[in-house]
Amino acid sequence: MSCGVTAPKGFVAAGVHCGLKKRRLDLSIIASTADEPSTLAAVFTRNQVQAAPVLYCREVVAGGRARAIVANSGNANACTGEPGLADARAMAERAGAALDMDPGHVLVASTGVIGVPMPMPTVLAGIDQAATELGPRGGVSAAEGILTTDTRPKIKVEKVGLGGGEVTIGGIAKGAGMMAPDMATTLAFVTTDVKASPEALDRALRTAVEPTFNSVTVDGDTSTNDCVLLLANGAAGVEADSADDLERLTAGLQRVLGRLAVALIADAEGANRVIEVRVKGARTDAAARQVANTIANSPLVKTAYRSGQPNWGRFMGAIGRAGVDIVEQRIGIAVLAEGERVEVVRDGLGVSDNLEGLARTMLADHTVLEVDLGLGTGRWTVWTCDLSEGYIEINASYIS
Repeated sequence: MSCGVTAPKGFVAAGVHCGLKKRRLDLSIIASTADEPSTLAAVFTRNQVQAAPVLYCREVVAGGRARAIVANSGNANACTGEPGLADARAMAERAGAALDMDPGHVLVASTGVIGVPMPMPTVLAGIDQAATELGPRGGVSAAEGILTTDTRPKIKVEKVGLGGGEVTIGGIAKGAGMMAPDMATTLAFVTTDVKASPEALDRALRTAVEPTFNSVTVDGDTSTNDCVLLLANGAAGVEADSADDLERLTAGLQRVLGRLAVALIADAEGANRVIEVRVKGARTDAAARQVANTIANSPLVKTAYRSGQPNWGRFMGAIGRAGVDIVEQRIGIAVLAEGERVEVVRDGLGVSDNLEGLARTMLADHTVLEVDLGLGTGRWTVWTCDLSEGYIEINASYIS
């Protein structure tokens, strides 16, 4: 059954185990079977230390067209210098040869340990193997082949009705740690069978990324390898050319990216619960976003959620140090979960004597922290998770 990146017409995929990791799948290929190269859009990490695949892909993206993505897990090919860049090119060349396409139309992505040279014989053999296994049923294995510390694949599909008919958007993503809002915070690959110009696709992707992948954080760290790659092959025969069509396409893309982003948070390293931080009443959206990010990245807030510690002073402290103008006496805070809403702060003062209810809402699988700054119409939502012993255990020993 077609799934994820193979749900749109004209896409095939495969994930294989080539030996970069001990047991799990570790190399994936996604390819379009359409006669013409797909329209391409992408966003990349703003970390100034950038992995070889990111540097290579920037060159491909400048051309606006691509036909395939080859991605590996288990090795980031980052901080590897010119040899690493040569290895990224070699991966594209090998995939191009195996798929009988221009290697200049092959994108490359890697994730895993930084600073370790790629074992190229292993990788190239994996590319050959994956190329022989490509098919419409390969969406799940492709999603599995890009995982690192994730415990499960992230796969989402959305149907979007446009003026000329229906199109499909499919996406996969990985990421469980080293995640913070500064582009995409992960690897994500998205396919669609719509026909759209590179300029329109770029606008749609950049618009959709901001409230989704750029609004999730696990630990405040941004990777050297972050990217979201979007291919549109036009196989549905439906063109997004009107303003209304482009608005619908962008909304559909945002829904796919949003569900992928929350799925990443739900599977974050050591996480027990998703925390949705909703800030409203700010003077601007940018100010609301800054407050939401400060709360979401606060170790004190995140550890409070780990144990259901009803210490609302941690929320106030994070708001106050966010670096935006506030009026303490106007702040309101509530915690919501499973149909229960516990007001915590009103007019800057603690009002809740229901500490058991507050603790209960904080321990729900999906809990909402609602902050009203009482100053304007600006609002933003950021998703994060609790901080547990599990996160420390994973990252204290992570080498592969």
